[in-house]
Amino acid sequence: MFRNRFSEWPPVTKNLIIINVLIWLVEIILPGFAENGLMRYCALHFVASDYFNPAQLFTYMFLHDDHSFLHVFFNMFSLYMFGLILERVWGSKRFLVYYLVCGVGAAVIQELVWWFTWEHDYIAGIAKLNGMTYETMNSIVQQSIASGSTQFLDGMAMMKNQILTIGASGAIFGILLAFAFVFPNMPLYLFFIPIPIKAKYMVAGYAVIEFFLGVGHSMDSVAHFAHLGGMIFGLILLLIWKRNGTLGKYY
Repeated sequence: MFRNRFSEWPPVTKNLIIINVLIWLVEIILPGFAENGLMRYCALHFVASDYFNPAQLFTYMFLHDDHSFLHVFFNMFSLYMFGLILERVWGSKRFLVYYLVCGVGAAVIQELVWWFTWEHDYIAGIAKLNGMTYETMNSIVQQSIASGSTQFLDGMAMMKNQILTIGASGAIFGILLAFAFVFPNMPLYLFFIPIPIKAKYMVAGYAVIEFFLGVGHSMDSVAHFAHLGGMIFGLILLLIWKRNGTLGKYY
């Protein structure tokens, strides 16, 4: 029965789940290859890093944390729950375009956030390690750079190379937004809370939470602005389709 039901899943959702799970298993089975190959070349690195290449704007969304089953599980479970419905409504071609636009858009927003925050984060980090205020450490760093010292420049270069993100979460948040956009009044349930919440309110709540976690520089290693980026690019595409009168058309 499961085999028959699985074979009836729309192709894009099914293949996306298969690809993501298989790559995650490869990361677990071949940790050396994952670290020196997949993470080095396919994870999304900071654009100013020595390791960045444009293809990473696409490839990063197929990698997940090999130390966390929940990372890949919740992304793929959400893709299953909402992707199946959207692909059946829109058709495979439109669904795939939307998914990829959201994923790449999330990467673009994350790169912009890194561009404007990486130096602040570097100085704040070493200030904390040395028991100094941000202002004092910033002054020391700027004076050192101006004098031609490479002490902090080397540290900055190392940090640029260490900044990266992985995961399909940006695309998944775009999928959540699309579901709420197409089915705004559909009742949804949060885990362990037996109270229905309309899709439009739940997704709006997620967006607000992600924004404040991102602005607050949450130290949970989650790319909150990438999630918002997926929703932003998804919303732009949805509004274009709605304006053109093609939002509900099947392709």
